[in-house]
Amino acid sequence: MKIATFNINGIKARLPRLVEWLEETQPDIVCLQELKSSDETIPAREIEAAGYGALYHGQKGFNGVAILARGAEPVEIQRGLAGEEEDEQSRYLEADIFGVRVASIYLPNGNPQPGPKFDYKLRWMARLRARAQALLAAEIPAVLAGDYNVIPHDDDVWDPRAMAADALIQPESRDAYFRILGDGWTDALRSRHPAGHVWTFWDYQAGGWQRDHGFRIDHLLLSPAMADRLIDARVDKAYRGREKASDHAPTWAQFR
Repeated sequence: MKIATFNINGIKARLPRLVEWLEETQPDIVCLQELKSSDETIPAREIEAAGYGALYHGQKGFNGVAILARGAEPVEIQRGLAGEEEDEQSRYLEADIFGVRVASIYLPNGNPQPGPKFDYKLRWMARLRARAQALLAAEIPAVLAGDYNVIPHDDDVWDPRAMAADALIQPESRDAYFRILGDGWTDALRSRHPAGHVWTFWDYQAGGWQRDHGFRIDHLLLSPAMADRLIDARVDKAYRGREKASDHAPTWAQFR
């Protein structure tokens, strides 16, 4: 089983690249982020034609997450996180597929920091941790996959000094991420590439892709049962270099 996460940066704008990647790599489960589309305007027919059933939690122009399953229909469990009833941002979707609980996550960016956006990011991470703890307590085989907007280690970015003021690398962001890991989750990509220097994102600005000035913010966190079944985890880096690509590359883990 292959489970992937992909911040598509606009599902309508990147639809040819998404369908191309689905047909060429055929992941079993896909978590998408940053759809930038309402549920009514998502190109669901094209996704279905590529062989995937899907759940969408869209939002016009911003955010938005989805879960795709090859040859199957995901069974929705939850959309959104408890803890802030007034939070209307579409950033969390959870479903059962092929005996695995999967969540697609688009964690808040948090910039500029300090400020209300950074405070919201930290509150959101605390709410995510509470949900993750509940999944662990239920002993459900689970994968929490998505764009976490957290650079966990200095070797997860081309130059930590260049990002020093960014919300993605702040001690509070990292601490919240490591608290989730400390509860019993495994960072799939890190477990297979402990030396770091594996990027999942390259900015469109300042020649980020051409100069390989990237960083790692797309993560798949595995429950103990899934960590025991992990075979490999990698980034489909080449897809970032294609025409009109997302600024993220698909990231995936393979399981027995």
